[in-house]
Amino acid sequence: MSSWPSPSTPSPSAPSPSTPVVQTAGVVKEYANARVLDGIDLAVDRGHIVGLIGPSGCGKTTLVRLLTGITAPTSGEVKVFGSDPTRFPASTRSRFGYMPQLPVLFPTLSVWGNLTFMSSVYGQGLRHRRRRLGELLELVELNGDRRKLLAHCSGGMQRRLALAAVLVHRPELLFLDEPTAGVDPILRARFWDHFRGLRDRGATLIVPTQYVGEAAMCDQVAVMSAGRLVTVLPPTELRRFAYGGDVVCFSMDEVLQRADVQRLAAVPGVREVRRTDVGLRFVVDDEARDVVAIEQALAGLGVTTASVEPFDPSYEDVFVAIIERDRAARGADAASAA
Repeated sequence: MSSWPSPSTPSPSAPSPSTPVVQTAGVVKEYANARVLDGIDLAVDRGHIVGLIGPSGCGKTTLVRLLTGITAPTSGEVKVFGSDPTRFPASTRSRFGYMPQLPVLFPTLSVWGNLTFMSSVYGQGLRHRRRRLGELLELVELNGDRRKLLAHCSGGMQRRLALAAVLVHRPELLFLDEPTAGVDPILRARFWDHFRGLRDRGATLIVPTQYVGEAAMCDQVAVMSAGRLVTVLPPTELRRFAYGGDVVCFSMDEVLQRADVQRLAAVPGVREVRRTDVGLRFVVDDEARDVVAIEQALAGLGVTTASVEPFDPSYEDVFVAIIERDRAARGADAASAA
C-alpha cells in the first residue's frame, strides 16, 4: 500500500509549503459570447478543504473543469502544482482525483469490477488492491453490494461508488463536485469525517457543494455568484461579511417610534438597525464595545431591555444574505454605469 506524502517533506515536484497548490489569476471563461467566469482570483494552500458555494449556474463546475485541465480559460492564468493543468503529463495527472457531477463509471460492470478497473488504470499493484478496495467499499457502505451490477444500483449508490473510485490511488489533490448529493445525513457526516482525515494527512480538497451547511466543515469557503468570486473566508467569518458587521438582537417590551429608531441608528458604531418581532436587530462594528453604547442610548429613551443576544443565523441564511448583497451591488454598479 502506498503511503501518504508527509506534510513536512513534499515530493520534489510538489509546490513548496509557501506556494499554493491551486492558483488562478484573472480567469475568464466564455462560451458563445456568454461569460461564465469573470475574473476569478483564487489561491488554495496545501492541506486545506475549500468549499465552493453558490447558486446553480454560477460557474462552480466550470471553475473545476479549468482546474483539472479539461478546458482552458479564455483569458487569465490557471496553475495547479505550479503548472498549467492543460499540459499535465500522465504522471502529474495521477496526483489528483476528480469526481464530476455526472456518473462516469461502467453500468455493465459490478461495483467491485468498477473499482478494480479504476485501480488498474492508476497502476495499483495486485498485492494490496483487495485490501484497499475493501476499505473503500466499507467507507461508502457498499461492501454487501460488491457483486451487484452498477446498472442495478440506485442513484445514491452510484454516487457513493464514484467517491470510492476517485480515492483508489490516494490523490494528494481532490476535486469533489457535489460529493454528498443524494447521500443520507448520517453517511454524509461520515464522508466529511473522512475528508477531514485526508486533509489532516496533507491532502488538499476543493468541494463544490449544494449543501450550504457543509460550509462549516471546510477550512475556507469560496462564495460564487454570477461567475464571480464574492469572497473567500473561514466559515466563522462568513456571518460578519454577510451582514456587514457583528449582529446583535435586543428584545424589549416597548414598541419604539421611528424617530427613536433613527436616534439609535446614529449611535457611534451602529451600522444598521432593523425591527424584529421582539425588538430590534443591530449591525455594529464591535459587539463587545457597541452593545454598551446601545444599552445606554435605550436607557436614555426610557426603554428597558429584556435580553441581548448575538444573532445566530443558519449558514443558509448567511449564504442568501451574501448573494443578495452581491446582486444589489452589481445592480447599483450597472445603474451608475448606464
